[in-house]
Amino acid sequence: MRRFAAVLLRSFLQGLLLLSPIALTGYLLYTIFINVDNLVPAKMPPGIGFVIIVVTVTVIGFLGTRFFIGKWIFDSFANLLEHTPGVKYIYSAIRDVIKSFVGDKKRFNKPVWVCVNTHPEIWRIGFMTQGDMTHLGLDRKVAVYMPHAYAISGWVIVTDAINVKPVKDMTAGEAMKFAVSGGITTEEEDNEKIKL
Repeated sequence: MRRFAAVLLRSFLQGLLLLSPIALTGYLLYTIFINVDNLVPAKMPPGIGFVIIVVTVTVIGFLGTRFFIGKWIFDSFANLLEHTPGVKYIYSAIRDVIKSFVGDKKRFNKPVWVCVNTHPEIWRIGFMTQGDMTHLGLDRKVAVYMPHAYAISGWVIVTDAINVKPVKDMTAGEAMKFAVSGGITTEEEDNEKIKL
């Protein structure tokens, strides 16, 4: 009986491991869809609000980057937010974080290995964010963002440039996945890389 209970418990935990990523991803997508859909009046059929918001954001993005007047309007509004006491810190922080991950000026695009200990030798993966820190009085130093595993947080270290070397054979996206997943790669991914 005890053996049967152990098998049941192990099976339940394995089921949780299999279903959790799928369920959490589905829940997150569902929550985003519902929240965006609820931004328009409730009299419309379900899903129409989501489509309207996506189309509106796309049109604004097109007009705001392709036409002088649209770009001027958004630049003026951004300038106002950047110079409003209190608001400027919130706005600039959010803007910088978003631009770090997406857009034409992605910041986390230089994956590097950082030697954080020499005896024993320990290397961590990160993303170089400042290749030259002399403007802050730190000669031959670089700034590296080190993401935490299984989290959206991280920390920045300033270290000697000699302690940093570029990551080879990995794109920035693969390096971020490696860092956030705790360095775990599946056997299937390894086999795919071997085939290529």
